[in-house]
Amino acid sequence: MKISCFEDIESWREARELVRDVYLLMTSCRDYGFRDQIQRAAVSAMSNIAEGFDRGSNKEFIYFLVIARGSVSEVKSLSYAAHDLSYIDEVSMKRLLQRCTQLGNLINGFVRYLRNSERKQ
Repeated sequence: MKISCFEDIESWREARELVRDVYLLMTSCRDYGFRDQIQRAAVSAMSNIAEGFDRGSNKEFIYFLVIARGSVSEVKSLSYAAHDLSYIDEVSMKRLLQRCTQLGNLINGFVRYLRNSERKQ
């Protein structure tokens, strides 16, 4: 499949789902600092994938994918904290952790692909 825009990227679509899940789970959280942090981390993952795509070189794209992967790890870490603080239940935490792991794997695979492909340098 040819990727002609960032919306075609599977990891971006998965990151979009992560954003939706995080926002829906945190709507009733009154710890606004915590809620904002986990939401910003999720949005950062999605946004960095999109921004990297339009940067023009594989090297720059990989740089932004690595940042996105870090944001996914932040969401994962904050998911544990959200559960520990009773902001989300265990089922919701496990769902977020699973989505984060899947997204991290997609990003890792995409980075490997880009390192071996001949896009723009």
